[in-house]
Amino acid sequence: MSKLFIVDDDLLTSELLASAAEIVFTEIAVFNDAREFLEQSLSADDIILLDLQMPTLDGVETIRKLSQKNCQATLILMSGYDAGVLRSAEELAKDHGLTVAANLSKPIGIKKLTDLLSGLLSKQDLNQSQNPTEIPSPSITDETNAPFTPTADDLTRAIDEKQLLLYYQPQVDLTTNALSGVEALVRWQHPEHGMIYPDSFIPLAEQSGVIVRLTSAVIDMAVNQSALWQAQGKHIKISVNISAQNITSLLMPEQLKSLVKLNQLDPAMLMLEMTESALMGEITTSLDILTRLRLKGFQLSIDDFGTGFSSLSQLHRIPFTELKVDQSFVMDMVNDPQSCAIVETCIMLGHKLNMAVVAEGIEDAQTLKRLKQLNCDIGQGYHFAKPLSPENLIKWQANREGV
Repeated sequence: MSKLFIVDDDLLTSELLASAAEIVFTEIAVFNDAREFLEQSLSADDIILLDLQMPTLDGVETIRKLSQKNCQATLILMSGYDAGVLRSAEELAKDHGLTVAANLSKPIGIKKLTDLLSGLLSKQDLNQSQNPTEIPSPSITDETNAPFTPTADDLTRAIDEKQLLLYYQPQVDLTTNALSGVEALVRWQHPEHGMIYPDSFIPLAEQSGVIVRLTSAVIDMAVNQSALWQAQGKHIKISVNISAQNITSLLMPEQLKSLVKLNQLDPAMLMLEMTESALMGEITTSLDILTRLRLKGFQLSIDDFGTGFSSLSQLHRIPFTELKVDQSFVMDMVNDPQSCAIVETCIMLGHKLNMAVVAEGIEDAQTLKRLKQLNCDIGQGYHFAKPLSPENLIKWQANREGV
C-alpha cells in the first residue's frame, strides 16, 4: 500500500495538500520538520511531497540524506521560490540516484496535484500487474538465482554463436503519421540466462573493446533485415548506434559501402547514430570518417542532443542529417517550461541547419501534441510502440496503416 509523505514547514500549506490528497491516498503523513520525516521507514511504493525551503533542514539537504539512506520512494519537489531552482534540485536528486516524478511551483493547483498523484498510483498498479518484458531487470539471474555477470569472453562468444538479435522501435512522421523508420536495439538471447538487455552488456563491450565487433554484428543484422524487408516490398530506414571506437577506423566507410552494395541496398536507408561524447576523441579522424560516410550516401544522426558541452561546434563541423533531442527534455516538456524551451530551441536549430529533428521519449498524447505544434519532424517512444521484433513491427505497421 502506497503512503504519501508531505514534508513542508508551512502548517497551512501542508494541511491543504493533505486535504487534497485524501481523495487519492488512504494513508497520509505530514511533517513540518524534515528531521522528523527522515526518521521514518520508507518503501519503494511511497511518494514524498518535499518542499525545498525549510528553516531547519532544507530540501536539498533532505535530498542528500535520502540518497544516503538509498531511498527508493518517488519524490515530488515543490517550492515557491524559483522554477530554475526547482529544476536544479530535480537534477541534483536524479544525480543522487533518486526517483523524481515532477517538480511543482507554489501555489500548487489542487487538480494538478491530484491528477499527478492518481497517475503515479495508476502507473504503480500497472507495473505490478504486467510482466515487464521490455524493462531491463537490475540483475541477471539463472534458474538457481545466482547472479550472472557477463565477461568480455561471454560477449565475444555470444557474437560468434549468433546469440544477439535486434528489436526495432518505430519512428513516426509527425506530419503524415506514417512509419518514418526504426531504431535497431540489440538484445542478447542467452541460452541459459534468457533475455539480457543492453544496459547489462554495452558498458562491458565499450570497456573491453568488444564494442567494435558488437557494432559490426549489429550493422550486419540490420542490413540483412533491411534487405529482407526490401524483398517484401517494404523500404524501412534503420538507425544503428555506433560508439567512439567505431569511428576510429579509416576503412569503415569503404567497408559499409561494400556491405550495402552486396545487399543491393540504398546507403541512405542506413542511419548511423552517435552521441556527442563519442565525438570528443580524435576529432580530425572522426571528421574524416564521417564526411566520407556522407559522401557515400549514408545518413548521420547526433543522438542525445543537448546533454553535452560541444553541441554547436560539432553541428557546425560534422555533416549530420538528423538531430535527436534527448528524451530527458522531451519527457518533461509538458510540465517543465524550461525543458519545453530547450526542445523548441533544438527543433528550430535543427531546421535552420537543414536537419530532420527526432524527439525520443514520447510517452503520452500531450507531449505528442506539443511536439506537433513545435513542428518536430519525427517522434519515437512508448506512446507509439515499444521495441518490436521484425515480425511484430510489420504487424504494428499494418494495423496502424489499416492494411
